Amino acid sequence: MKKGGTYNIIFCGVGGQGLMLLSAILGKASLDSGLKVMTGEQHGLSQRQGSIYVHFRIGDPISPLIPYGKADMMIAMEATEALRYIEYLKSDGVVIMSNRIMPAVTETKIVALDKEKKTKYLTVNQIVEKLHMVTKRVVLLDSLELAIQAGNARTENSVLIGATVACEDFPIPAEEVRKAVLALVPPKTQEANSKAFDLGLETSSGCLGT
Repeated sequence: MKKGGTYNIIFCGVGGQGLMLLSAILGKASLDSGLKVMTGEQHGLSQRQGSIYVHFRIGDPISPLIPYGKADMMIAMEATEALRYIEYLKSDGVVIMSNRIMPAVTETKIVALDKEKKTKYLTVNQIVEKLHMVTKRVVLLDSLELAIQAGNARTENSVLIGATVACEDFPIPAEEVRKAVLALVPPKTQEANSKAFDLGLETSSGCLGT
């Protein structure tokens, strides 16, 4: 990140996935690294598994909201939500995305009411194909499987955070992010979260994408 510049991240997912924890972790890591942070959050639908997002800006922004086409990175905890907010990503931006799909009620309704069974749910491959129309730097992770390997299925957040710091141009030092993870997760889950962080980092080394 250039001096006086801004590094913009859009977080997205659905209610209950722990998106606000991601924001808190990177917020703490940024401040501990001497970086200024400004955020804008929408989480009113979190109790209904609705769409939620966070605008996260590191540096010297004049507004908490990221303009369309200006996000350097997107972190998507649910694959279809990446499509919902892709207009915020710049053309060569990075998408860190879980392969998890949680169909929205509107999509489920259409599939359920199709008596001829011709309507299908959107697949991860179709989502990635559409994302590639904006950027080729798409890092697709089986975050749940990696979390299970780490010893706790609820550590998907740390998997994605680890993948995030693997990107060469990410402005926050990896060790500061790790410290923030361990400071904010429950003490009894620190070991699993640390392993999840490492798995995400190793899986996404270089952050080149698919």
